[in-house]
Amino acid sequence: SPPGLLRSDSIPEVGEDAAATVGMAETLSEEEQDELRKELAKVEEEIQTLSQVLAAKEKHLAEIKKKLGINSLQELRQNITKSWQDVTSTTAYKKTSETLSQAGQKASAAFSSVGSVITKKFEDVRNSPTFKSFEEKVENLKSKVGGSKPAGGDFGEVLNSAANASATETIAEQTQEETH
Repeated sequence: SPPGLLRSDSIPEVGEDAAATVGMAETLSEEEQDELRKELAKVEEEIQTLSQVLAAKEKHLAEIKKKLGINSLQELRQNITKSWQDVTSTTAYKKTSETLSQAGQKASAAFSSVGSVITKKFEDVRNSPTFKSFEEKVENLKSKVGGSKPAGGDFGEVLNSAANASATETIAEQTQEETH
């Protein structure tokens, strides 16, 4: 095999007997072992050189960012934005988003039906004899009290007057019942 290239000998899988690995080193000739040691030293030297080049590139990058005014906070924002875009493009996110959207639509439909039920209940209350009676009392009271005041008046005043009139009528009815 040409120098500098790794042999395609089988490499023990995880979980295989460690003795088999030791046995492989014993089966190599002195010449093959020397060649592998040289290759090992060469690869370690290349890694060290690449680490130094990487450190120099990172320093140069930091200088460029400093000149451009890019600070850590801006980078963090960009990283978060990119990460969020990465997350939103995943299948799991899309499925979850669709599920939540469907749940939201169902909840909206439920709230809508609750709203229509409440509206119907209000209509039922307005059509009830008790409410109509109360309305009539308020109208009568408005006409009695209204005299010189313009029609309508303050709703609070009308309610208070209606309550007083209702109380007065109740007392009058009780008095009539007692006298009979």
